[in-house]
Amino acid sequence: MTFLKWIAIVVAAGYLAGLVLLYVKQRAMLFPIPTAERTAPAAAGFPQAEEHVLTTSDGEKVIVWHVPAKPGRAVVLFFHGNGDFLAGLAGRFKAITADGTGLVALSYRGYAGSSGAPSENGLLRDAAIAYSFAAERYEAQRVVAWGFSLGTGVAVAIASEHPVGKLILEAPYTSIADVAAAHFRFVPVRLLMRDPFHSDERIARVTVPLLIVHGAQDQTIPIALGEKLFALAREPKQFVRIPGGGHDDLGNFGIADIARNFINGS
Repeated sequence: MTFLKWIAIVVAAGYLAGLVLLYVKQRAMLFPIPTAERTAPAAAGFPQAEEHVLTTSDGEKVIVWHVPAKPGRAVVLFFHGNGDFLAGLAGRFKAITADGTGLVALSYRGYAGSSGAPSENGLLRDAAIAYSFAAERYEAQRVVAWGFSLGTGVAVAIASEHPVGKLILEAPYTSIADVAAAHFRFVPVRLLMRDPFHSDERIARVTVPLLIVHGAQDQTIPIALGEKLFALAREPKQFVRIPGGGHDDLGNFGIADIARNFINGS
């Protein structure tokens, strides 16, 4: 019995140590910044874009790439995923802007030339200044907020608090806590999360047309979470399920065309 008691103590101590490590390291896991290096749009093969440096409400300097919209076209306010950076998305941005649609793409604090360290509060501050940049140049009904993966939580927050024309969510979640719980089933992640990104608590305040696109084979953010968020959203809304789609490959399944049809109202 003494031996078994000591085994139990060792196991419990290891489990608690793991919880502490997860709590301390969670932001490094949630925000695995691929590069902090600044790359000009032209150097990334996207000379159509203008680079701007904006100052957030707490004094950080964040970068946005702007492609002016053609007359009568919408402008996409793009919020990238946690492992992305603007230069790496140049191909996606070319597809978005090919028909004259404009673009305002944000590099979060700590990412690719932007100052600071990421957190939920920080990213929402970054998004607010990027929205202001767009709102100064375009009527609200022309602004389409588009978030991918982590960025869907940012996009939902912006669309729930500011006037936009439409909202596109690519591989969204109900909350980051729910995503973590799906991967760490024996850990009380909901008690440990510092940056929960509760889209499920914000989506009901979104009153504009909504498009959700999710891959059925998504192993990073299960499609069930996208479906649950969709159920919580108001009409008008549309859910596009990509049967063979995963998490990072929806560009191979025509998401640019799906989004363009939604943006243009067809």
